[in-house]
Amino acid sequence: MSSFQFNKLLLDISNQLTEDQLSKMKFLVRDLVGKRELEKITSGTLLFQVLTERRQLGSEQTEFLSKLLRDIDRSDLSDKLDNFENGSAPCDDQPDPSERDKLDSATDVIAGNLGKPWRRLGRRLGLSDVKLESVSTRHTDLEETAREMLKEWRKSRGAAARAAELVEALRRCDFNLTADKVEDALSTP
Repeated sequence: MSSFQFNKLLLDISNQLTEDQLSKMKFLVRDLVGKRELEKITSGTLLFQVLTERRQLGSEQTEFLSKLLRDIDRSDLSDKLDNFENGSAPCDDQPDPSERDKLDSATDVIAGNLGKPWRRLGRRLGLSDVKLESVSTRHTDLEETAREMLKEWRKSRGAAARAAELVEALRRCDFNLTADKVEDALSTP
């Protein structure tokens, strides 16, 4: 992705920040930036410039800003940033209805059986650690966390998402029992 596209994304994020949210972000970075410079910051774009100068932000380095956005309860903006870094724009296209049904069924089985090693499956499916951390901070229940992780994977894959891909990833993680349960659920009419 080009620096122009990254700057465009930062501008969009800045435009969506309220004055109160910007104030909270400035408070969180006060040790990094310094009081005098903080007083000059009146917009998100100015804050992003300072973070870039301090080597805390760049098109290949969005973790710090992503965490700041989550800390001020703007996970939506954090997700936008994470999607940019992953090189995946949000996908509106969906698999055909029969594949969607298979994916829904597979998601139910996986979420109900996966437990603590949900991150390993997420990594195997190609989700970044930043995305996995974002999912983890939004949910405390393991089943809901696994369900959200699978939702993020489906969103990133769009129409190319397939239940067979989930079964293969489960097997590659040595979650064979869960993979068998998914295959049983898919073969049952």
